[in-house]
Amino acid sequence: MKVLITGGAGFIGSHLAAHLRAAGDEPVALDNLSVGRRENLPPEVKLIVADVLDASLRDTVAAGQFDAIVHLAGQTMVNASVEDPSFDARQNVLGTIQVLEAARQSGVRRIIFASTAAAYGDVRESELPIGESRALAPLSFYGLSKVTAEGYLALYQRLFGLDYVVLRFANVYGERQGDGGEGGVISIFARAAAKGEPLTIFGDGEQTRDFVYAGDIAAGIRAALLTSSPNAAYNLSTESQTSLRTLVELLAKAAGRAIVPQYGPERPGDIYKSSLANEQAKRYLGWQPEVSLAEGLRRTYGYFKGQVP
Repeated sequence: MKVLITGGAGFIGSHLAAHLRAAGDEPVALDNLSVGRRENLPPEVKLIVADVLDASLRDTVAAGQFDAIVHLAGQTMVNASVEDPSFDARQNVLGTIQVLEAARQSGVRRIIFASTAAAYGDVRESELPIGESRALAPLSFYGLSKVTAEGYLALYQRLFGLDYVVLRFANVYGERQGDGGEGGVISIFARAAAKGEPLTIFGDGEQTRDFVYAGDIAAGIRAALLTSSPNAAYNLSTESQTSLRTLVELLAKAAGRAIVPQYGPERPGDIYKSSLANEQAKRYLGWQPEVSLAEGLRRTYGYFKGQVP
């Protein structure tokens, strides 16, 4: 299977490229390298340096004769979307339309789209974990742009027969993650801990997230490429909650030393409690997470510790 990965030299994209390569597929990364890096990728994986908003995208996709596209490229920062909604919409809505048009005109059979837990908005703790049938009510422009893109995928399937799978990621973490973006709290904390710098929790520390390891996400994406139940949305998550206070405690164990966080003001647009149900992914994708948070933190901290001079 030949697969184009937009944003392929980035955090999740590089994990996916390595996973597909190991499975015997032929991944090709497309990345503008604004965040991604060539060294993130296995040397055998081809990199096309381009942007999904480039007018040449259709020709690039047509020339590649891809079986499927995994669309990971986009902006992922809640605060950036609140500060500049136009930028967020350009990257996440117009970028997705460009990819869909290129796929439609090039005979691509399936699109896998990276969506987000932010699509659901904030819910009462008693209603967690959130299932895919829940009404979408984003609290940020980032969440809204992802929900809008999901609507385009559904219409492209209805009008043009282009199959898709929407994957709503919980908070993804792991090696090679940047220090911003959704779920980036682990990356930020692990970098700071590796350098012996202070950690800052924004809010009271009782806010929770459903942290899922990037290697598990890569396995879930490949399962979506192969599933016989496309044209639907699936959560990829651990179906559990971890508070930021608890996260710091687990990171301290991984680092082998005490970590005392600082506290700052709550950030606008942030969800307070979050956890996604994953029963549909288990049932229709044959997927479930394999890496525990403690083990994933050990790997992530070790990666960033290895980068400290």
